[in-house]
Amino acid sequence: MTDADTASHPVFPDLHGASVFISGGGSGIGAAVTEAFLRQGARVAFVQRSDATDFCDRMEDETGARPLFLPCDVTDIPALREALAEAAERQGPIRVLVNGAAHDERHTTAEVTEDYWDRAMAVNLRHYFFAAQAVVPAMKAAGGGSIINFSSISYMMGNAGYPAYTTANSGINGLTRSLAREFGPDRIRVNALAPGWVLTERQKDLWVTEEGLQAHLDRQCLKDPLEPDDIVGGVLFLASDVSRMMTGQALVIDGGVVVTG
Repeated sequence: MTDADTASHPVFPDLHGASVFISGGGSGIGAAVTEAFLRQGARVAFVQRSDATDFCDRMEDETGARPLFLPCDVTDIPALREALAEAAERQGPIRVLVNGAAHDERHTTAEVTEDYWDRAMAVNLRHYFFAAQAVVPAMKAAGGGSIINFSSISYMMGNAGYPAYTTANSGINGLTRSLAREFGPDRIRVNALAPGWVLTERQKDLWVTEEGLQAHLDRQCLKDPLEPDDIVGGVLFLASDVSRMMTGQALVIDGGVVVTG
């Protein structure tokens, strides 16, 4: 993210000093989200399996603030709980939780085993619930908070090629609505954010072809490819009190695909 890019993002004063926890915050969309919160003056902790030391070094150089990186496999729920507790101890009670870690591996229905299905639910859905469960008590005590669950438009489009992944993403929407209803009286807002096809380095390396990308752009109302930075504004909006009366919703940022067909 360049200085020119950040100039396009509004400043949310209430996010300055906020304790933010992000799963998958060191690469792809998650890295853009981590950087955006740092530039808002938030205290950011994130988890992922791969080493993110270089990313943290770069963030410190470019933003003047260093995120707290806690190595963790989000499918290991006890380890995830420990990371959440450590982040809260070191940076204050978590006010904003961004559940973003996921794995959109392609697969066919025929090749899915019971073990594969369970792993797909663990990495794409299960940890969302248990991370939310872990942060709710402190959010209640603080008088509120914001939980943002990353989903995807893939299940809305009825895409083939990864049925376990799309099932989990649909489940994220249901989880979001149920938690929003349960914890609304505590002023804890729970929203989903569903990006379209964002051209992260992973997507470019594994899935993007010239023909496939053009076919997708033909479905978008806005004809520019989505970049990670295009998702940042929506996350900041949902995290800030400026969206204080918005909960149980799915915010779609996809260039205009699923709403228009």
